[in-house]
Amino acid sequence: MADRDEFGAFLVGFLVGALSGAVVALLFAPQSGEETRALIGERSIELRDRAVETGRQAASQARDYAEEAVETGRQAASQARDYAEDVVESAKKTVSRKKPA
Repeated sequence: MADRDEFGAFLVGFLVGALSGAVVALLFAPQSGEETRALIGERSIELRDRAVETGRQAASQARDYAEEAVETGRQAASQARDYAEDVVESAKKTVSRKKPA
C-alpha cells in the first residue's frame, strides 16, 4: 500500500514540477508575445499528452492491483471455506464419539 502512495505522490510532484518549470521558462524567455503563445500551446499539448499517458499507466497499474486483490480475496475465501469444513468434520466426529451406544 505504501508503494502505491509513494507512486501517487511522485506522480503529483512530477506533474506540478513540470508545469511550474514550463511556466517559469516561458515567463523569463526573451521572446515576443506571439512566439511565447505558440510555445505555450506546444508545451500545453506536450503536457496534456504526458498527463494522458501517465493516466493510462496509472489506470493499468490500478487494474493490476485490483486483479491481484480479487485473486487474494478468492484464495482467502477458499482457505476459510476449507478450514470451516475441517472444523465441521472435526466437530461431527467429536459428537459421534461422545454419543452413548
